[in-house]
Amino acid sequence: METELSWGKRLPADLLERWPKNADGELETPAFLCNCAPQDMGDEIKINMLEAYGIPCLRLYPGDGSFGRVVLGMSGQGTDIYVPETMLEDAKALCSPVSEDETEE
Repeated sequence: METELSWGKRLPADLLERWPKNADGELETPAFLCNCAPQDMGDEIKINMLEAYGIPCLRLYPGDGSFGRVVLGMSGQGTDIYVPETMLEDAKALCSPVSEDETEE
C-alpha cells in the first residue's frame, strides 16, 4: 500500500488560501529553504520578511520539535522553513547576506 503525502493538511487555513496552486489546481510543492536555530528568533525574522514580500512560508519543527515548541516555547532542533517551489530562488535571494560593498553603493 502506497501512502500519499498530504502536507496540505498541516497548513493553517490562512496559509492554505495564500499558498499558490499549479496549473491543475493542486497546491504547489513546498521547497526547503533553511533551518533556523531555536535561540535567536531567526525563523520569525525570516518568515516575517518573506511574507512582507508576498512569499508564503510553511514552518515545520523537525523531530519532536512541535512538542518542545508547545512545552518549552521553542523547538530544540530549530525550525525548518519551506516556501512554494516556484518562489524558492526569490526567497533565497532575499535571505542571502548583504556584503558591505553592496550597502555602500
